[in-house]
Amino acid sequence: MAAAQQPQLVFVDGSFEELAQEMANFLSVGDEVKGLIEKSQKDEVLKKLIVASQALHSIPEREFAGAYNLLVYLILQSDNASMFLPRVCDNLTKPITSSPLNGPALALSTLTTIFNMLQPNDQLRYHVFMAITKFLKLHGMFENLKPYLKSLETWLEEWDVDAKSQRQAYESIAETARESGDSYTSYQYILKALRTVDEAQVKDADAQAIALRALKAALLAPSQFDFADLLNVPCVQALSETHPVYWELLTVFAEKDLEDYNQFREEHEGWVEKEHLDLDKMQTKMRLLTFASLAARSSTREIPYDDIISALQIPAEDVELWIIDVIRAQLVEGRMSQQKKVFLVHRTTYRVFGEKQWRQLGDLVDTWRETLVKVTATLRKEQQGLENQKKRDLEEVERKLANSSVSGPGDRRRGGDRGDRGGDRSERAPQRKERTDDDD
Repeated sequence: MAAAQQPQLVFVDGSFEELAQEMANFLSVGDEVKGLIEKSQKDEVLKKLIVASQALHSIPEREFAGAYNLLVYLILQSDNASMFLPRVCDNLTKPITSSPLNGPALALSTLTTIFNMLQPNDQLRYHVFMAITKFLKLHGMFENLKPYLKSLETWLEEWDVDAKSQRQAYESIAETARESGDSYTSYQYILKALRTVDEAQVKDADAQAIALRALKAALLAPSQFDFADLLNVPCVQALSETHPVYWELLTVFAEKDLEDYNQFREEHEGWVEKEHLDLDKMQTKMRLLTFASLAARSSTREIPYDDIISALQIPAEDVELWIIDVIRAQLVEGRMSQQKKVFLVHRTTYRVFGEKQWRQLGDLVDTWRETLVKVTATLRKEQQGLENQKKRDLEEVERKLANSSVSGPGDRRRGGDRGDRGGDRSERAPQRKERTDDDD
């Protein structure tokens, strides 16, 4: 595929006549072409060369790319290249007998070179791209195409192709992806194909066939759990009139639970088998979707194991296996509590966000609001209690300080009185007589 905006050139030396004769001689049709070259019948020369070009698939491997590059260069010298190039591309999808092992790689390389030799806005690129997609499907080489799909929208705009051509490109990619086992990419490109259908044509047989193909892909793809995009496509909505049973099945998978699915099967007994839908895959997907709905409806974020067993209609010993499966499918996040026998929901996915889901969300918001009101009231009560306690403590400190300031001076006065009384006692105590010589 193109790695840059400018085309990749093949450098050759010589006039068209000289190169065409050289190519004809190589393909053993030189005598047939010589007269046409002399008459300047370029397109007739190219017809002869293209018819004989099948012989290139038996030439030595080392000569294959050069010979095809020369042939393509000659075709691009014609004003009618669009008439010849698709035939060459078609030839390249056929086996290369001279190189059974490397043949597919040689052919793909040549097709890619042809694509790159064309101008970015040349509509011929569209036809080469379709040939490459067909080739990759035949050889199971879809991985070689995936890196270039991000450029497809730009290419389609540059090629200025109509809606029908765009739809064919998307369908081809979807089928190639499906053949390779890439169900996700296949489903995405089927949706792209559906969106190219004009509203006036949504009930046409071709449009309805694509819609049914998309619906079946969505039901059976193991990683596809979101049906909202599909429900919003006009072609799919038209199935409610053209294929009402399919439409009913789609709404069950989009919005309802396992019980509704079982009821659908009872009402349309044998229909699933008749339409060759994989019963086991749909049963598994419906259980996983039911689990997701169960988690989304839970206001407490705790789902008892018994509720899971009942909703999924499974044996008790399988409940934890289904919890692991639904987490692996990324429909729900959470953890198991084996002690309490509950599943603790951390995050869940709403399958379709409609009126019913808005009501459920409203109920959850009401529950959260009530919880927040209770928490706020509790916090305010605790805060008020702390403030009251702080006030009481402050008052107690002030009281003690007040008592201390009152008792201090009184104690000093009482101490003074005791001092005075002590002074009186000293004054009243008898004085001792000094000893003299007469006392002897």
